[in-house]
Amino acid sequence: MDVPHYADVPHLGQVAPSLLAALGVSGEARTLEVPECRSACVLLVDGLGWQLLAEHAADAPVLTELAKSPLRVGYPSTTAAGLAAIGTGLASGEHGMVGYTFEVPGAGVLNALRWRSHEDGSDLRGALPPRDVQPLPTTFERAAAAGLDAVAVSSAQFADTAMTKATQGGARYAGVHALGDLAARTLEVLSSRAFCYAYHGELDLVGHLYGPGSTAWRMQLRQVDRLVESIVDGLPPGAVLAVVADHGMVRIGEKLDLEATPELLAGVRAFGGEVRARHVYTEPGAEADVRQTWQTVLGERAWVRSRDEAIEEGWFGTVSDRVRPRIGNVVAAARGTFGMVRELGESVESSLLGQHGSFTEAEQLVPLVLAAG
Repeated sequence: MDVPHYADVPHLGQVAPSLLAALGVSGEARTLEVPECRSACVLLVDGLGWQLLAEHAADAPVLTELAKSPLRVGYPSTTAAGLAAIGTGLASGEHGMVGYTFEVPGAGVLNALRWRSHEDGSDLRGALPPRDVQPLPTTFERAAAAGLDAVAVSSAQFADTAMTKATQGGARYAGVHALGDLAARTLEVLSSRAFCYAYHGELDLVGHLYGPGSTAWRMQLRQVDRLVESIVDGLPPGAVLAVVADHGMVRIGEKLDLEATPELLAGVRAFGGEVRARHVYTEPGAEADVRQTWQTVLGERAWVRSRDEAIEEGWFGTVSDRVRPRIGNVVAAARGTFGMVRELGESVESSLLGQHGSFTEAEQLVPLVLAAG
């Protein structure tokens, strides 16, 4: 079963470099059709899939009208990887955020959004400094070096998090509290020569809790559309807005509890990833047996590969030596609406109706929405 790679669709990591090139920053590649500009902002709407937008176009007329084409987010289709793609211009095999959770040798399994041990919840900021985990120059550092005002406009609660430091290093952080000041601060930044990143996360939250396409999700999508409309209406001359997402979402159907399936635990020392995209870290010498067992048990419900096979097939893009050990000895990506849960170890995550992470079109493709002042 070959995984779909959507190779003819541009990658999310191309957005920020294209905007920087349009702003005149040397050494950046304008691989997307964005106009030359004086200021630019990429607004990331967490969880807004291309397929979901098409299915609910009536709830988002502004986004629908301005949506130019889809982007692919790459594997895994999850927030940590998407934020790092914007923050570095690279895919997960290079920036290193290879999952919602992943093992960092010597430190255990890291929850990248919380920067805590995924197993016991201990704070890992001391053991794993953010810029050691993600040491590559950020798009914000490159923008600032070129004389641009590099700004991240996002929730005030994320201002000093390790994930922010890892993926948005070099940005001046403008903490906001609601949709109104998110729009206002974004427009304020765009009034001068600047590269701006803005983030809205509640659509993803509502999708996880109530399911994508639910009434609550549609009501939130309407608010996102008004947010985009407010920014577009206020764009100053020479400003460009690109609206993107980090992933789409599916409503989970069949679930398999990994911790209640003894054959899937044999030879396994740790789990990473999430419900739709699993890293399986094996005991020494057990990789081949674990891969075979997982393939047999999961069958048509998931793509199962060894680490070497997944890298060779390009799941993570180009993979650096620094990042390679973070990938599971065996990786499993869910097909259809299947979910690989851990009812005990991940009780909250396992209960969520909406999930993402894998290769389906609903998860992989997100809109590229462009507007110019």
